[in-house]
Amino acid sequence: MNIGDVATRSGLPAKTIRYYEDIGLIAPQRDLNGYRRFRERDLHKLNFLGRARALGFTIEDCRTLLALYEDQSRASADVKQVARDHLARIETKIADLIAMRQTLTELVDACAGDHRPDCPILRDLGGES
Repeated sequence: MNIGDVATRSGLPAKTIRYYEDIGLIAPQRDLNGYRRFRERDLHKLNFLGRARALGFTIEDCRTLLALYEDQSRASADVKQVARDHLARIETKIADLIAMRQTLTELVDACAGDHRPDCPILRDLGGES
């Protein structure tokens, strides 16, 4: 398969596929003319990476997970730890978003939103009390 074929089948842009190659996540074969030639196993890796990225795993997490996936002697505890660490980062982000929503809700509620120039939203952003 060429890069267009594998992009269509994996749902990933060709630019992303080239990036994954550049950083060593995939290593397609090369034809004599230098064009990439993707095998089914490359497509499988790209699908794996696409799903992992869709779940928010970092590139380094993906590298680790891919290595664990290919290691038949892996311990599932290692995989679980990577996922557990990622889940903790997600929980932190959710908590941060909830706090942001609360603060912004309070500011919006405090603003009259009329013709007057006074605005608690701008005061808060400006660091004023």
